[in-house]
Amino acid sequence: MDCQPVSCVEKLTCTKDGRVELDGALKKISVAQVRQGMYLHRLDGSWLKTPFWRRAFVLEDPADLQSLRGSGIQEVWIDVSRGLDVAIEAPAAASPEPPPAVPERPSEPVAPELMVRGAPVPLHEEVARARQICAQGRERVVSMFAEIRMGQAIDVDGAIPLVDEIASSVARNPGALIGMARLKSRDDYTYMHSVAVCGLMVALGTRMGLPPEKIRDAGLGGLVHDMGKALIPLEILNKPGTLTEEEFALMKTHAEKGWRLLKDGKAVNAAVQSVALHHHERFDGSGYPQRLAGESISLYARMGAIADVYDAVTSQRPYKPAWDPAHAVRQMARWKGHFDPTVFQAFIRSLGIYPVGSLVRLESGYLAVVCEQHADALLTPVVKAFFRLQSDERIVPRRIDLRATAGIDRVVAVEDPDRWKFAGLNELWTEADTA
Repeated sequence: MDCQPVSCVEKLTCTKDGRVELDGALKKISVAQVRQGMYLHRLDGSWLKTPFWRRAFVLEDPADLQSLRGSGIQEVWIDVSRGLDVAIEAPAAASPEPPPAVPERPSEPVAPELMVRGAPVPLHEEVARARQICAQGRERVVSMFAEIRMGQAIDVDGAIPLVDEIASSVARNPGALIGMARLKSRDDYTYMHSVAVCGLMVALGTRMGLPPEKIRDAGLGGLVHDMGKALIPLEILNKPGTLTEEEFALMKTHAEKGWRLLKDGKAVNAAVQSVALHHHERFDGSGYPQRLAGESISLYARMGAIADVYDAVTSQRPYKPAWDPAHAVRQMARWKGHFDPTVFQAFIRSLGIYPVGSLVRLESGYLAVVCEQHADALLTPVVKAFFRLQSDERIVPRRIDLRATAGIDRVVAVEDPDRWKFAGLNELWTEADTA
């Protein structure tokens, strides 16, 4: 698999869906005329200046409309065959459609004190707590793996407080815990991967508007999704090289093994169990173990498939280096048929187009590390510039809010950290500003 850095963010687009579009149905209007219910066919300007991940979609979210009006874009093209026309009075905004239902037994209600949502805090303030939660999470997962190997039932109840701690950290600042969980050692991958997927699932569920008890289930599903690996021989699980065909066939059995452990233990509902069984299914039906497709895969399993892959490709492994987070996002966007497109869009919004820790090149001639996100402006994160390309030298790190410098500076490329081999990149986004 090619893992060279993507040099131009404009390459990250959704491919055409093959549907015929009528020229007569297209209209160019001013942004002031845009309303909810219109189908945005194209924005009249560079995609880099827009707040959106998609190029064409029905404008349903009021926050998206507000972001469009504040983006600096003056005109857009709408497709009146697929959305409202200017002359049509827009109906009152409907309540957001709930996420697809997941067949399951009713979840146990979450007591408010178990899902405390702290006030948003700067990333560097949450990092210390996130680091401690990650350490606790590692120990919890190690304990669960040991229980399985000794033939004992998994203590899922003992993991629920951990999921709640992770949810609270993600609520305060999602970049902190998700970023810290990504910085796992190769030896810790099996255990920390579960913690990372839990955090990613919580952030994704939050972005999708799931209620607290569903977010808890999603996080718990992420935490236990790989429990079946405890029953895979260590020489295969920890093999530093490529698995043989026979070894890979055995490795693939971890999905069903994990599901059976959870099902027999009767400690979690069917939706949580489905993450263990189906997180390697693909939306086009080419995955395993049952080659399910589309919405026959549970919502949580579709979420888990995305979170599992993202953490895997952005982590150091014995047989491959980690991808830069922003590069991983772009590569995953190209894997047509792999993920549920709607859930993947929500995943991007939960992480950002340039996730925390990404190495980027600015138009002003600096290299910078992404250290904060704006949920309403995915293309303009907060970064720390630390290297001047013109003079080929490191500088005192300087914080730049690219949303505040719109029209003056912007991200023009994602860079490959392995190419530059800078020391201390992670400290740039985890530590408080020095300038």
